[in-house]
Order: sequence, then structure tokens, then C-alpha cells
Amino acid sequence: MELDGRVVVVTGGTRGVGAGIARSFLTAGAEVVVCARRPPDGPVAAAGREASFVAADLRDPAAVRDVCAGIAERYGRLDCLVNNAGGTPYRLLGEGEVQRHARVVELNLLAPMTASLAAYPLLRESRGSVVMIGSVSGTRPSPGTAAYGAAKAGLENLARSMAVEWAPEVRVNSLVLGMVRTELSHLHYGDETGIAAVGATVPLGRLAEPSDVGEAAVFLASPRAGYVSGASLLVHGGGERPAFLDAATVNRGARVDAGAGAGAGAGAETASGAAVTDTAGTDTAGTDTATANEED
Repeated sequence: MELDGRVVVVTGGTRGVGAGIARSFLTAGAEVVVCARRPPDGPVAAAGREASFVAADLRDPAAVRDVCAGIAERYGRLDCLVNNAGGTPYRLLGEGEVQRHARVVELNLLAPMTASLAAYPLLRESRGSVVMIGSVSGTRPSPGTAAYGAAKAGLENLARSMAVEWAPEVRVNSLVLGMVRTELSHLHYGDETGIAAVGATVPLGRLAEPSDVGEAAVFLASPRAGYVSGASLLVHGGGERPAFLDAATVNRGARVDAGAGAGAGAGAETASGAAVTDTAGTDTAGTDTATANEED
């Protein structure tokens, strides 16, 4: 298989997006280690194979170094580090002390840096790669999750700088995620009707599945991406429809006619899209918001 014999670490890989990434690497033939503070509810498995679990607080440099030392002892190599662990509650900047916002930055920016630095010697030896899991919150205003958006913006810049400093031995890239459907999506969007309505605001007509993210991560870690470094790959289904298109009057008649023919007016979808934008912390629903305290 494509990644036979390769060893991959996925941080926050016990559920949601992280578990989907881990399963994609297992399917591609890699040996996978998932790392989080708490063990998964059940084995993370795919293609008849299971990921190993290592408990660690990724904000603790000593603990992360111990994880890398254990991987070197057990496997003798590390080929890819996927920095997926992260998240945030919905919290306006005026709510709570600055330390609460600082913890969000620590988890989403400093922890990936800590893990990358600890893994660097192993990755350099194997000529491996790092995949950062970013968010569209880092590319646009992120009301209610401002610290998270700032951290994700910093993470993307960090990846580009690492790509230059660590070349040619180690490649570093980012996946910039939009909304992802996980086992906790109902906490953000409600029942299946609500999830479908939110998915209809995405140009491709649905939320991403964790496997969509996983397949993109496998590509960036594989030899097929051997000349890709310092890149940010958008995994957001086409992004968000600009609000001004629905506010403008110039094509309103044509738009109403098209909406009637489709059985749903564009205005309803725009309203759903606005709700998603206003609660930007749900970009990667499942990993980045509701499970922030589970996978950090």
C-alpha cells in the first residue's frame, strides 16, 4: 500500500476529525499512533488494523519529548506528524480573563510548535513531513472565537516558516478546514434537518466528512506530494457564498426564479450561512469546538 512501513503520529486522534485522519493513514498502510490526554472510547481502527494510543498533554514539552522517544524506541522512525489537536469554546473577547484566551492560543499554536520541535530530529532522519490542521477561522474574522482564529492564522504562518527553515529534509504543509461533520455535529447544528440546512450553504452541498480531511492529509504525507512544501490546501467544499451576492438587487428576479425552480429560495440558505459565520467556532465541528477539552 502507499504508506507501507511509514510511521505517523496524529495528535488529538481519538475522535472526530483526528480519528478520521488516523483511519485514512491506517487504510493507506501506515503504522499510526494517536496521542491525546485521554484514551479513545474504543479502538481507532480501519482496514483490519488499529492505531496505538499514547497519553500526553501536548502543552508539556517534556511529555511530548517522551512520546517521541517512545516512538523512536518502538518503531525506529517517524515519517509524519499530523498536528490536529486543538479547539475552543465559544467565548467573546470581553468574557473571562485573558488567561482563558491565552490557553486557547497555547493549545492551538504553541502545542503544535512544541510537538513539531520534538519530532524534528526523527522527521529529518526519515526525510518526513509535518501536516498542520488549520481552519478558515484563521483566514477571516472569527467573532466569539477570536483567540482561536488568531492562533490558526499563526499556525499557517508557522508552517510556512518551518517549510523554509527545515527544507530540504522535512516538508511542512497545512490543511485549512471548513465545517466537518462528526459525532458531535448535533451540538452545533441540531438534528439532521439542521445539519442538512447548514450543509446546503456550502458550495459542494454538504459538510466535510473526517475521511475527506484524512485523504488530503495522506496525500500531503505521501510521495505524490514530494515537491509540495509550505502550501496551504483548502478543504472547505468551496468556502462560503459571499453575502453581498444575496444582498444585491441587480439579479434578484433571476435569483428568485431559480430558487423557485429548485424548491428552495436562496434567502433561506443565506440565513443559515449567516448563522454559521456568526458562530465561527464551529468551523471544524466535532474536533475544534465541542471536544476542545477532550483532545487537548
